[in-house]
Amino acid sequence: MNNYTIMIVDDEPDIQNLLEKSLSMEGFRNIIKTDNGLSAVSACKELQPDVIILDVMLPGLDGYEVCKQIREFSHCPILFLSSKNDELDKILGLAVGGDDYVTKPFSPKEVAFRVKAQLRRLEYKPLLAEARLLKVGALRIDPEGCRVMKDGKEMELTAREFEILRYMAQNIGRVISRERLYETVWGEDSFGCDNTVMVHIRHLREKIESDPASPEYLITMKGLGYKLVNPYER
Repeated sequence: MNNYTIMIVDDEPDIQNLLEKSLSMEGFRNIIKTDNGLSAVSACKELQPDVIILDVMLPGLDGYEVCKQIREFSHCPILFLSSKNDELDKILGLAVGGDDYVTKPFSPKEVAFRVKAQLRRLEYKPLLAEARLLKVGALRIDPEGCRVMKDGKEMELTAREFEILRYMAQNIGRVISRERLYETVWGEDSFGCDNTVMVHIRHLREKIESDPASPEYLITMKGLGYKLVNPYER
């Protein structure tokens, strides 16, 4: 846990010390402490903590306002501490951008483990993003981010080219007719679509193929349509 920075924002020194001790026992070494909202926002901008433990009742800016301001520039997990146990207070804390809400009195060890749980989620995100990628040979297609990379280099596709490639990747190895491709990507009746589809396929090949005249990925199936294949598995 030595690589993570945890920021404690609370105006009670006893609570700061309890939390610091508990976090230290769980292996955290980089711990920042501050006792008011303004300094919390400033410290977050400068030091970019990985998790923030944030008291709701602070002098100056309250914790909700601090959270809203931090959310303008940071998405790090924020764990609220509060003596308010009302359901509406918890909902407000989550609504303004908090990730967890613990009421006082609390177990410092529980807070430390909640911090560790938030960090595990951060570690899972890159793995989940990688799992969502559509992989075809050297191509990596990110359906949510609308990005395509080949050999680690991002390709500049138009929106229509991306939609064609994404649809073909979702149906890798299957022959897709021009009519079906047009109706799916353009969302219109396919009458007279042949030339439109052919032009877009040609432009797409110019971007993803090493030799567009002899495509390895986007293969023409004469009289039937097109098929996306993994050239490493042919």
